[in-house]
Amino acid sequence: MSKLVIVESPSKAKTIQKYLGQSYKVTASVGHIRDLPAAKLSVDVKNDFAPKYAIVKGKEKLVKELKEMVSDADSVYLATDPDREGEAISWHLATVLDLDMNEKNRVKFNEINKASVTKGIENPEKIDLDLVDAQQARRILDRIVGYKLSPFVSQKIRRGLSAGRVQSVAVRLIVDREEEIRKFNAEEYWTIDARFAAPSSKKAFSASLTADENGKVKIENRQQADSYLARLENAEYIVDSVKKGTRKRQPAPPFTTSTLQQDASRKLGFQGKKTMKLAQELYEGMEIKGIGTTGLITYMRTDSLRISEQARQEGNQFILSEYGKSYLPDKPRYYKTKSNAQDGHEAIRPTVPSLSPDRVKDSLTADQFKLYSLIWKRFTASLMSACVQDTVKVEISAAREEDRQKGRTLVLSASGYSVKFDGYTRLYEVSTDEDEDEESVLPEIHENDRLKLKSIEGNQHFTQPPARYSEASLIKALEETGVGRPSTYVSIVSTILQREYVKREKKQLVPTELGEAVVNLLKQQFPNIVNVKFTANMESDLDKIEAGEVDYIAMLHKFYDGFEETLDKAKKEMSGVKIQLQEDVTDIPCEKCGRMMVVKVGRFGKFLACPGYPECKNTKPFVVETNAKCPVCGGKVIEKKSKKGYAFYGCDNYPDCNFMTWDKPTDEICPKCGKSLFKRKGGLLVCLDEKCGFEKKAERKKRAKKEE
Repeated sequence: MSKLVIVESPSKAKTIQKYLGQSYKVTASVGHIRDLPAAKLSVDVKNDFAPKYAIVKGKEKLVKELKEMVSDADSVYLATDPDREGEAISWHLATVLDLDMNEKNRVKFNEINKASVTKGIENPEKIDLDLVDAQQARRILDRIVGYKLSPFVSQKIRRGLSAGRVQSVAVRLIVDREEEIRKFNAEEYWTIDARFAAPSSKKAFSASLTADENGKVKIENRQQADSYLARLENAEYIVDSVKKGTRKRQPAPPFTTSTLQQDASRKLGFQGKKTMKLAQELYEGMEIKGIGTTGLITYMRTDSLRISEQARQEGNQFILSEYGKSYLPDKPRYYKTKSNAQDGHEAIRPTVPSLSPDRVKDSLTADQFKLYSLIWKRFTASLMSACVQDTVKVEISAAREEDRQKGRTLVLSASGYSVKFDGYTRLYEVSTDEDEDEESVLPEIHENDRLKLKSIEGNQHFTQPPARYSEASLIKALEETGVGRPSTYVSIVSTILQREYVKREKKQLVPTELGEAVVNLLKQQFPNIVNVKFTANMESDLDKIEAGEVDYIAMLHKFYDGFEETLDKAKKEMSGVKIQLQEDVTDIPCEKCGRMMVVKVGRFGKFLACPGYPECKNTKPFVVETNAKCPVCGGKVIEKKSKKGYAFYGCDNYPDCNFMTWDKPTDEICPKCGKSLFKRKGGLLVCLDEKCGFEKKAERKKRAKKEE
């Protein structure tokens, strides 16, 4: 062996090995080989925050093997991911493996294909110590906050809690939104909605009352609505004006990490963690039939909208050959990246623009295919011509003859559009969290047309509070406020859910009582920790460290000196104070004293405890029952948790009955044998009785249509 290449992922190593051939040995570190040990702070705050790194537990053998490979190699290349974390992994590898920091042995590539990998190997660089310092600063900051603040929060609220620097801000956003919703006072308003038929068409269209003789109308109650309806009784409806125009809708830019996670959530129902796992697989590469091993997308952690000119040309060529010249704009479209973006990598795009989803479908899993299709369509659509729409706005005067003569005329308005040229929408439509007003295609209408009224009514409405955050909208808010960076969005959401500061209700993120208690405590005693602007400024400082503009030790001092003082003050002010959380009372009696047991949360999750503590110290496991029956013995199926916190289901007669499954119990009964049905991923309902084997597709709930 003469040349050794170290990457962090085994699948990435497999792909790169095929490109480089037998003269290279490509191996994987499987992430970090060195980190701050979790058992203690591992940062010497009195010695300029010197980190005390150690080999990650369980990787001692791997490090030994890597050292042996390095000793046998003529050249060593570090080809970890091209971001702060990847740079830090390379730095740790170089330190542990005793590589020369001044040697050009760092290899980077934004996409994994033969050309990019070969170019990267031919043009190695030195390890970027500014990037390493930025990663170290973030790691040390998070460790200090977590290890110094968590014991205080645990002491004041509940044992085993933790407080994170960025995660606490995310929880605050969710808590603040919940407070807005609670304080919201709904206001009543009414609309007058009508349906008309034009002389030239049998097709009906909708219009709404917008103005009276005094100007724009605002209908606040039924009395006002009835007054307008009375004026419209037996009225004559005449088209006053028809304004026609043209508008262009421009395509959205290619994906960044944030927008990819948002769109995958809205369109595919993927959680951020799943999206990034699939994106990593597409980036690292796989065997594609008829093509060979290749990475399908560029690096997926980015906040840039920039794309290479080569990719633009290849994309344009595909559009030209597939759709024709009219689907290419006269001038290429360039998107402006946000001013606070790191802009270290291109936007997320297919590595080979001509590789349409249909060409790779047989080589991908169903979910990989869905995500690749989304990325490919968004990128290709971003290069295409705008969608051109013909618009029309119609104003209708409504009045009885006697009112018209007195100048007492009401105005109803209708608007619509028709697609003149579909452009990029032939391929891709952007989705949003908000419902947009639906415009309809109007029939041919002319000025002075007398319209036939088909129906008219007053409709009551109430203003709505701001919507709770979904995972997609929270990520959008984090990006807009400058909290977190592309590589951290998934871990932020995962952490606040795992710590039970937030829970999912359908697709909404709702704060728990625990989450609200933690945020309120931090707001009171550590306002900077949960201050959005303060946290965003720290993210900006980390970017400046990466750019070589700020010394990371000075930045840590700036934060820690004030933080330590605030922590000492909080400990004195809250000495002896304990925040009590409301406990859920169950209908399960304590076997020892008869009191109804309450749900408590400990280090290892929920459990049942007697409220008579310390007189009665009885506890028992917290069991979540389902309505399903065990297919083996007929006992109750209950929810259980694995050591890693994943939910699975088993029989409550354990250990006498060993039934368990990852499939979710349902209330449905098998029509073949009468036993409970379980739901698998993908929506398949199955009977788990081995002798039966019945299965069927679950019925999808139809979305309610919007009222006209």
